[in-house]
Amino acid sequence: MFAEERQQLISELVAERGRVSVTDLADRFSITTETVRRDLAVLESAGNLRRVHGGAVPSDRLSTREESVVERAIQRQQEKVRIAEAALALIPANGAGSILIDAGSTTEALARLLGQRTPNTASANGNTPSEELVVITHAIPIAARLSGNPHIALQTLGGRVRGLTQAAVGQSTVDAASRLRPDIAFVGANGIHATFGLSTPDPEEAAVKAAFVTSARRVVVLADSSKLDAETLVQFAALKDVDTVITDHEPSEELSAALAEAGVDVVIA
Repeated sequence: MFAEERQQLISELVAERGRVSVTDLADRFSITTETVRRDLAVLESAGNLRRVHGGAVPSDRLSTREESVVERAIQRQQEKVRIAEAALALIPANGAGSILIDAGSTTEALARLLGQRTPNTASANGNTPSEELVVITHAIPIAARLSGNPHIALQTLGGRVRGLTQAAVGQSTVDAASRLRPDIAFVGANGIHATFGLSTPDPEEAAVKAAFVTSARRVVVLADSSKLDAETLVQFAALKDVDTVITDHEPSEELSAALAEAGVDVVIA
């Protein structure tokens, strides 16, 4: 294979996966890691990607770059639906208990499925229990998805609404979340990294996410594979703070090892 052809394939892989590692590329193309690094240097010079420690990411993936929730909603839709379906299976079918849903396009996919679900409320003796599912969110799109379901007791957290994510942020949001103890928090992340943990570009969003992680009895992260091995500006949790990660692709060897060491269950949807 000519170098130009190989470099084109590498560029396509980076765009598709969101991140590639030097070792994976060396194995895939049966070349040395030194050759991979030379290819990445050429592609970076051409503006096709950006080199990071151990591999490369798309050239537009900067630590502070953040797309709006509207932009994210149209990306990787099938993957997000599969992740949402796996997350829905963790919510009790009888509708009892409490969950917290973070802002984000993948968590919104979960809210859409949950909003359409009719719980199995029949008890063993045929009676219908009075329990209902309490759902807490700070995100306007997620509240809208859930507000029409009579089986859900919807609670919203107040604060200043950030236009980019359509979610409440600020100290009042953090304080409100800190006073809660939901059974499960479904949290989104812009990056999940072996050493940096979970991150997001905005400090106020990070503060709210950190409060969600701290408050919940169980933390489930919903993140498509483009977020794996990524680092954005602000860390909001370490891997050890998370119970489960639901994604659509096997994590890299380094991230898999770090998740296993931290005791995190990984679900591939």
